[in-house]
Amino acid sequence: MSWNLSPLEWEALRLSLKVAAWATAASLPVGIFIAWLLARRRFVGHGILNGIVHLPLVLPPVVIGYALLILLGRGGLVGGWLYETFGVSLAFTWKGAAVAAAVMAFPLMVRAMRLSLEAVDPGLEQAARTLGASPLRTFTTVTLPLMLPGVITGAVLAFARALGEFGATITFVSNIPGETRTLPLALYTFTQVPGGETSALRLAVLAVVVALIALIASEALARRVRHVTQGGDRD
Repeated sequence: MSWNLSPLEWEALRLSLKVAAWATAASLPVGIFIAWLLARRRFVGHGILNGIVHLPLVLPPVVIGYALLILLGRGGLVGGWLYETFGVSLAFTWKGAAVAAAVMAFPLMVRAMRLSLEAVDPGLEQAARTLGASPLRTFTTVTLPLMLPGVITGAVLAFARALGEFGATITFVSNIPGETRTLPLALYTFTQVPGGETSALRLAVLAVVVALIALIASEALARRVRHVTQGGDRD
């Protein structure tokens, strides 16, 4: 079996990396804020917000995709407004694929960041506040550096999850070659056509390799950052 990728396979890989990168980058600031909110604040609706954030972990992906279609489709409540106001349509585009991937990966990102944030000693933040630092300065100079390993881990986990997203993507943006046919969708397509087994196997191996590289790089980077921020006394 040849391991040389065909143009269609390269296209699926390129699109997957693009969708996963945008999904991770766009959801990163929101993920940090939600993790901080859940870890450091108690408010009415805290449990509901926590449940909504983790909902994609327990719902079938096709349900998430259908909900996105209802909400963000051109005739949807938000999608209709976006199209009429800005001329932006997410359904059946790679941008919509990035949104679907971001939603499905979001719980993993928030969970890793929240665990890291909960390990930060609140006394250090209180000390910074006592010295006159504003809440924003305290967060950016004390909290964020200390939770950075969790941020990195959460971002890479989200990237790997976004790379493998299938159910919500195919429901929300369909399986359009060159536009929304990411690596998992291309693999599924190859399994449905005669003679496509070799391409499907190549893409499956490729998906495993890329995800594995991302996870190993995440662990190494998180260890390095932890070593720097904590003086190298913990690993």
